[in-house]
Amino acid sequence: MSHSAVKWGVVSTIKAEAAEILTFAAHYLDAGAHRLFLYLDAPCPDAYPLLKAHPKIRVVDCDDRYWQQKGRPARHQVRQASNANRAYRRQAKDVSWLLHCDVDEFLWSDSLPASRLAALPPETLCARVRPVEALAGGDGTAFKGYVAPARRGGPADQLYPRFGRVLRGGFLSHVQGKLFVRTGIDGLDLRIHNAFLGETENPGAAELGGMELCHFHAADWQSWISHYRYRLQKGSYRAELAPARPHEPGRITTHQLLSSIESDQGEAGLRTFFDEVCADSPDLRDRLRAAGLLKIRKLDLDRKRRKHFPESG
Repeated sequence: MSHSAVKWGVVSTIKAEAAEILTFAAHYLDAGAHRLFLYLDAPCPDAYPLLKAHPKIRVVDCDDRYWQQKGRPARHQVRQASNANRAYRRQAKDVSWLLHCDVDEFLWSDSLPASRLAALPPETLCARVRPVEALAGGDGTAFKGYVAPARRGGPADQLYPRFGRVLRGGFLSHVQGKLFVRTGIDGLDLRIHNAFLGETENPGAAELGGMELCHFHAADWQSWISHYRYRLQKGSYRAELAPARPHEPGRITTHQLLSSIESDQGEAGLRTFFDEVCADSPDLRDRLRAAGLLKIRKLDLDRKRRKHFPESG
């Protein structure tokens, strides 16, 4: 199938400021997405009319009326999955592939995404895009690659000497990435990072080479610390998530590490952690470069937002 015949779309449940929402939408329109299904988890009157007016965007306000029939799930992860499945089953009729991702995740590809998807064999039903994680507080172009799992003293410990042993692949956030799923499969059930068909997890799965999901987990220190409490309680640092090295003696989770740092050293200790693991510094860039893990991705997001939504300024 030629890439011109492959149409793909994106579904996302979003709670963010107008500029972030419009930047996300503009990036995917610029990448060639045929359709965006955007579910606003909180009202955004500054973005909604601009999204609503765009011919390739379907925007839904997830207000009380929207959740009236089945009730609003308390956990945001459940709301995300619910909306993704609604889009997959009811809306994604004119796309062949649907990507479920978040407002801080930006697809990068060394060729047209449509051509990558067109090259997949018919038996591939799910295609995974692996993440790279942004270095925080810099110019927005530097990302870290995943460190392959190793025992104590391995690459993660060398890159992040104090905290590498509890980081999953050197990342603070997810290492799984997100899935493109082929549309029109009866019974397919979407989750955050995976999809199920009956009891089968990620049926017909493949890895998408030449693509990355550029994840801005932490824009800068202020952004990170403002999200820290929520993530510790309900998000990507919550207590029930497994440790990075589950089979090592003395293993601890990210939740345990951060709670311990905060208890012992307060916010100053958390800043020390952030500076080693997240902050865009010449030292960290050098360490990543030496390990072949520094990824420079010039996404040019402001230009894209002005191009697709000139009214947004």
